[in-house]
Amino acid sequence: MIGRRLFCSLAAGAVAAVFMPAAVALAEYPDRPITLIVPWGAGGGTDSTARIIGSILQKELGQPVNVVNRTGGSGVVGHSAIADADPDGYTLGIATVEIGMMHWQGLTELTYADYTPLTLMNEDPGAVQVSADAPWADLPALIEDIKANPGKYKASGTGQGGIWHLAIAGLLSKLGVDPSSVPWVPSNGAAPGLQDLVAGGVSIVPCSIPEARSLLSAGRVKSLAVMSEERNAAFPDIPTTKEAVGVSWTLGAWRGIVAPKGLPEAESAKLIAALQKVYDSEEYKSFMAKQGFGVRWASGQEFADFMKASDETLGEVMKEVGLAK
Repeated sequence: MIGRRLFCSLAAGAVAAVFMPAAVALAEYPDRPITLIVPWGAGGGTDSTARIIGSILQKELGQPVNVVNRTGGSGVVGHSAIADADPDGYTLGIATVEIGMMHWQGLTELTYADYTPLTLMNEDPGAVQVSADAPWADLPALIEDIKANPGKYKASGTGQGGIWHLAIAGLLSKLGVDPSSVPWVPSNGAAPGLQDLVAGGVSIVPCSIPEARSLLSAGRVKSLAVMSEERNAAFPDIPTTKEAVGVSWTLGAWRGIVAPKGLPEAESAKLIAALQKVYDSEEYKSFMAKQGFGVRWASGQEFADFMKASDETLGEVMKEVGLAK
């Protein structure tokens, strides 16, 4: 009897051993925590956007989503960490507009093609901010003054060759004005640039409406035009560049969720479906509205096409102003 029991026990163990790998292989994704890499510092707009996305996404997936900031190299460190991770669905990242800029500057060989595009979640077009007491009533008046006085009016809002530098340079180029007519004063972002604008140190800050929102609402700065196809819903009186000067110029900051290149289709599809629920949620929409951030959706190939177009536009502008290596 003892021998028979021992035989049955061993047999059962052998069967379990045979089928255990299959059971593990069939475990439904995700079955462990996910890391969401942010290439920028804690407390910033990209960080806060990533954290609200991660908070809602973990409810949809049933697994923790841990946000990790990997900063440095003007975004290169974090974007590289995303691209270099295993494409197993357990490391994601929030890619930003800078992925279409860094390689043109010679900072990295990474491009949008080094990722599996999942979903675009946010876009904030640039806008032309000037001080409230500036003499220009509209964008045409500012442009004419720049033409008449090249080099007189300085602009700021990001580092040399950053997104807002390219925004004003591209607009000027589109209007047939030499971009060097407006000297660029590098800053650590829109916030210090706007403070310099209010203090009179610079004349123009071409940042997004959300970044200038508090000063716009307080009446300390005014916006002459927004660089998008449509007006900003929160500030409907600000015209688009096409309405203001007859030239459609669209450029701004964006953020989207990506995975390393080679993510399997099943994991990609599940993540896109979950992120669609995040995007459609009242929690996400209300958070973004409260922060003043714009929302824009694109997924899969549509997001890939968006990143490709952004990369090409940024490359053209950077070549125009001599910032491409």
